[in-house]
Formats: sequence, structure tokens, C-alpha cells
Amino acid sequence: MTKINTRVLMSGAEFFGDYDAINAYMDDHVPVDVNKAVEEHTAIREAFSEAGIEVVKIEAPERCQDGVYTANWALISGNKAIMSNLPNKRLGESPYAEKVLNDLGYEIVKIPEKLRFSGQGDALPCGRYLFVGSEYRTSKEVWPLLARETGLEVVGVQAVPALDEHENPVINPVTGWHDSFFYDLDLAIAVIKPDLIAWCPEALTLESQERIRALRDLDKIEVSLDEAMHASACNLVSTGEVVVMGNRAPNLQKALEDKGLVVRTVDVTELMKGGGFIRCTSLSLI
Repeated sequence: MTKINTRVLMSGAEFFGDYDAINAYMDDHVPVDVNKAVEEHTAIREAFSEAGIEVVKIEAPERCQDGVYTANWALISGNKAIMSNLPNKRLGESPYAEKVLNDLGYEIVKIPEKLRFSGQGDALPCGRYLFVGSEYRTSKEVWPLLARETGLEVVGVQAVPALDEHENPVINPVTGWHDSFFYDLDLAIAVIKPDLIAWCPEALTLESQERIRALRDLDKIEVSLDEAMHASACNLVSTGEVVVMGNRAPNLQKALEDKGLVVRTVDVTELMKGGGFIRCTSLSLI
């Protein structure tokens, strides 16, 4: 069986914060316990190692509240690092991320500056497919470039928007971009094996749901909206044999175990305040 996510890049949580609320989960009025975030990050790293995943550990980029979320730095495809174009408050991470990946020997591929791209957070390789988000952190105009650079068939989907009390789409006041509780696709879809995904249909528009259901060669586990939104259930890392996920999604955990997968759970609450979880803290290198 082909293993996935066998080598990942992680930084650190020493500068973690939510003072710039750039997504729907963040609340700059709720204090963050940095020490607890560091403990959770360490627990994730240890769980990866126990799952047989090689962790490449680097220093966290200084004074970057979201620098712990390395998944958003790039999409790795073979020897290429397709670099992200991050939201305004994360631009300080970009030069550091590029240097790290260049030093690791990757060919750097840049996206035009006018386009958004959220890296692995919004672009999930799965067998011959590449699931890619749109509207929030990734521009649709990026899809052809990703298809060309990866050689994969892009399956473009869109998450449902966050709505205000009048049912109008929410504009994030910090980024100026439309917001969603599934602003990155890795909050709505998880790649378990090259032929198996876990996904939350209610997190996606009806058109996107139909597009995924039409992929007959993929097995699919459905995740409830409650577990996807409140337990970040889909934001996990799987090797194809072992799954590292949060400990507050019992229904998904059972479904994975029923498929014969070994599940290791981690208790993560502090890092969720930044709108990220287990998958977000790791950039897959292989």
C-alpha cells in the first residue's frame, strides 16, 4: 500500500496568537495561553513520530502569530514547492517559508502576486486528484497552474460562506476577504488514503457536493457538520495506515477504525483559537 504524509515540516508555537483575527474562528478578545499551545504542538509532533511520520522541525518565524501553521506555506509536489500568497497579516511568514524550503532543496514556484493561494491548506492531493478550494483563500485562476505543476486533475470546490445575522456573507474586517468557517479546504476534507477521503458535505456548496459525489473511484466517509466545525474533525493527518486526529470527533474516529485504520488522538483546544488544527501545523514534504 502507498503511504502518504510520511515526512512533514513543523515550526513552533512560541509566537502563537489571535490578536489579528483573520478568520471566522479567531476572536481577538479571547486570550491565548501560549504555553498551552506549545504543549499541544509538542503533543502533535510526538503523535506524528509515533505514527511513523518523520518530522522536520524548524524554528518558528519570529513575531508571526500564524507561523505555527506551516501547511499554508506551500504545496509540495515532487521537488517543487508551489509557494502561497497569504493574507495581509501573514505576509511576514513568506520570505522565511521560501528560505526554509529552498534550503531543503525544493525548486521554488511562485504564484502571481495578484492571486490568492493558501498552499496545502487549500490544495489536497489525493491519488490522481487535487482538491482545491476557492473564493476565500485561493483564487480560481490558480487552478490551471496547479494542474500544470502537479500533473494532477484539479477538483475545484467551494465551502459555504459565513453569514451574518441578516444571512449576508461576512467580510473579514482584517483581511477584507470573504470569510467561512471552512476558509481552508483542509477543514472540510481529509485525505485518508489515495482512494479514501473523509468529508463534510454540509461544509460545501451543493454544486461542490455533487462534484465530489461524482468521483466514483473514491471511497468516502461522511463527517457531521458538528464534528467538522466544533472538533476540526477533518483537519487530520493520515499515513494511509495511521491517522492522527483530535479527540473530540468520536463518530469519525469509529468510522476510520471500522475501515481498519489505527487512530491516535491528541487533545487540542488552544491552537483551535487560531482557526487551525493538526493538519494545519504540518506541511507534507512526502
